[in-house]
Amino acid sequence: MIRLIRTELAKLQTMRLTYGLIITAAALTALFSSLENSKAGSNGSYVPPISSAAGLSRVTTVTGFAMLLAAVLGAIVANGEFRHSSATLTYLATPKRARVLTAKAVAAAGVGSIFGLVAGIIATGVGLIFVAAHGDHVALGAGTLIAHVAGAVLGAALLGALGVGIGSLIRSQLATVIGIFVWAIVIESIVGGLFLSLRPYLPYTAATTMAGAKLGNAAFGPAHGLSGGGPPPFIAVAALITTLATAISFLAARTTVRGDIT
Repeated sequence: MIRLIRTELAKLQTMRLTYGLIITAAALTALFSSLENSKAGSNGSYVPPISSAAGLSRVTTVTGFAMLLAAVLGAIVANGEFRHSSATLTYLATPKRARVLTAKAVAAAGVGSIFGLVAGIIATGVGLIFVAAHGDHVALGAGTLIAHVAGAVLGAALLGALGVGIGSLIRSQLATVIGIFVWAIVIESIVGGLFLSLRPYLPYTAATTMAGAKLGNAAFGPAHGLSGGGPPPFIAVAALITTLATAISFLAARTTVRGDIT
């Protein structure tokens, strides 16, 4: 298993796409964190002043796009085997599909955690720069800020592993990438806006709460900023996404992946 994980990590390290997605995640995090900071406390803004704990927490937890891109990377790691016709060699070398998918999930989680770390550091750094520029007091302790970064690391890692399951189940890269963004941006927004009781258990929404974001802060459309309900416990979110990733990967191993050698 260790050899398989090292192999998958080597694949990720040699993919230019990996570095491109990390750079994109960093750029988007810096952009949206700057936008949140610039409008914090202004009239009509839903972002509290960054001099308050609520406001600073809001602008330093803008890590959702990095988590989405971690899921995209995980999906591409999985279905890239089918696109480049290397799946046959991979599964001939290791006939046990579950072992291969586990190795891919672990590797994607490891690299995905880097997405969360980069995004967490940038979002926190941008927030603190704006606080210093305004001459305000830092309303959150170092422990809280570090916990938010750690939550972003774990959330991105879990979504990276989930992406592997999705990418193994759906072979088309384009369909998978579009599906991930549609789910997070459209479906979760609609479902979360209509059914508040379900919102804490939607995978993308749940993952963002691990990084300290309140329910609705990382949503799009009608669910954005919608009050009501609280996030589930940290451990419950981790268990939820892990179970979902395992179930989807198991389904892929029993169905789609079995068709790689015909």
